[in-house]
Amino acid sequence: MKSVLFVTDAWYPQINGVVRTLEYTARELERRGVRVEFMTPKGFRTIPCPTYPEIRLSLTTRRRVRQVLRDFGCEHVHIATEGPLGLLAASVCNRDRLPFTTSYHTRFPEYVAARLPIPTTPFYAWFRRFHNSGSGCMVATSLLEESLHKRKFKNLMRWARGVDTDLFTPHEGSVFPVELPRPIFLNVGRVAVEKNIKAFLDLELPGSKVVVGDGPQLASLKKAYPDVLFTGAMNGENLARHYSGADVFVFPSRTDTFGLVLLEALACGTPVAAYPVMGPVDVIGKSDGGVLSGDLKEAALQAIKISRKTCRQVALEQSWSKCTDQFLANIQAADGVHSAAKSRKAA
Repeated sequence: MKSVLFVTDAWYPQINGVVRTLEYTARELERRGVRVEFMTPKGFRTIPCPTYPEIRLSLTTRRRVRQVLRDFGCEHVHIATEGPLGLLAASVCNRDRLPFTTSYHTRFPEYVAARLPIPTTPFYAWFRRFHNSGSGCMVATSLLEESLHKRKFKNLMRWARGVDTDLFTPHEGSVFPVELPRPIFLNVGRVAVEKNIKAFLDLELPGSKVVVGDGPQLASLKKAYPDVLFTGAMNGENLARHYSGADVFVFPSRTDTFGLVLLEALACGTPVAAYPVMGPVDVIGKSDGGVLSGDLKEAALQAIKISRKTCRQVALEQSWSKCTDQFLANIQAADGVHSAAKSRKAA
């Protein structure tokens, strides 16, 4: 494979799992001599997404997207999101018989259901048509693969996630105020209703709670929980130091497909407490890096006892290099499927 074009509606200044996954995968691909290009909202006029103003929706046409695809001239197109750019790119690829794959990063139907009394079935029907139109749909975990298979998604491929263990590494000392009582229970991520952060904040735990992140629910939660330290969004070494300074990372989400923050916390030596649901089950599994329980309070209290060296070791087994190997194998297999289907139609 000599060149790959990533099409994504999620891009900077957003900081989320989709953006980080594409960023690290692109870095690994370039190290192997693969030319990587991106089609993102930065190349188009945009409007803010309702309820998610930091997410920009691209205003463009199929003709413009087709021209961009031709200008880049990449061998393979990978579509990471189901937004305007992703939908138009898939349409162009199908009409022009170009090989492409997709990836299922976000359980968007559940996100909508968390906000509005709307059934998930129509959204899944729409997503199924979109993802089945390509030659392969990549998923991060076995539980997600099983869930989508039951909903008749086809050509599912595993594409795991990794962690930058050079950036996310244990740091000495604490970035938290001295007067902040221990133990410190930390959550990192988007502060939004689908992340179920309120379940964490409502736990009766000793010590202190800290939330790192930004999002539409931040203002209301800060007002409702004045004893919680809300730091806002962070990245880089500063974020790693916050992971390192905490005693337990609490992950209350029930809707994430993976949860890169779980690996980042483990890489910094911080044990995880989470529900036994998609994401935590695949990341923590039967390892000794965390505690999964339907009783999140009990999980958090038990996780304190876990060795930080053990957590670090769990994270060291996950690398972006291995993930990129999977990605390359997937697109090569998908291109083979595309070529075979094209030959059958020609015959």
